[in-house]
Amino acid sequence: IVRLMLPVSMLFACLFTTGKMSNLNEITAMKAGGMSMYRFMMPILIVSFLLCIGAIFFGGYVVPYATKTKLKIEANDLKRGGQLYGSNLFFQDSPSRIVCMGYFSDENNLATRVSIQDFDKKDVTKLLYRLDASTMTYDSLTGKWTAFDVTERKFNQFSEEITILHKKEITKVNFKPKELLIKQQKSEEMNLTELRAAIVTRKTSGNDPTRLEIEYYSRFSFAMAGIIVVIFGLPFSTDKRRGGVAVQVGVNILITFIYLVLLKVVEAFGKNGSLNPILTAWMVNFIFLGAALVNLKRVKQ
Repeated sequence: IVRLMLPVSMLFACLFTTGKMSNLNEITAMKAGGMSMYRFMMPILIVSFLLCIGAIFFGGYVVPYATKTKLKIEANDLKRGGQLYGSNLFFQDSPSRIVCMGYFSDENNLATRVSIQDFDKKDVTKLLYRLDASTMTYDSLTGKWTAFDVTERKFNQFSEEITILHKKEITKVNFKPKELLIKQQKSEEMNLTELRAAIVTRKTSGNDPTRLEIEYYSRFSFAMAGIIVVIFGLPFSTDKRRGGVAVQVGVNILITFIYLVLLKVVEAFGKNGSLNPILTAWMVNFIFLGAALVNLKRVKQ
């Protein structure tokens, strides 16, 4: 709620402060003293910018951590809201490899009921190799996985070769323990660092990272929305007009509503693949920034 309301609260703080000064003729006095409106707006814009930088950290790290903690408590302690963290993991490790795990414990880097399946790169419906293991552990010193109670199957055109091993070192997989729980997380649970790593992992495995990229860039663009709406709203609040603060409040509420509606519309186009992820995240900000700069030039000096 704090993350969502910060741009609106910044706009209203700016509105009430400058609107009150305008009604009390303090801005008129400043103009008479030779101060330009751009000079008057500068401290407000600097504070707004600093708040936006803080909003990037808050929305990029604090909010995802709180969301992750909330969902983990619901799943593990209250037994609601879905499966336990670390259970029933299914993911694509490369364009032709699928990995399944019954459960993974991040405390001791132990996976149980593991299955690794390799398919033909030219024909992904054709299974070439499968490995099943009761457990698999990760050695952080060597950076390698080791599987136990292993059954290997190699599929030829008309035959199947089976090998049973007590222990086998796995060298051809791309994932590491810290990535496994990230793969199970929803985008709103990931911080900026985890989102970036998830995007790289999806690209490596041949999956479409568009939705994650939109979420990643939107964390920055939404945090910077505060200073854009402040630039847009400042000229209205510094101009003393009939209706006073009430009219200015109405105008700025309308501006905020239009901004949020456009944000969701553009986001829908982006998730459908019609727009570039960066353009999806920043388009509305660019539109409002352009309109804000035009409006700013009309400020009476």
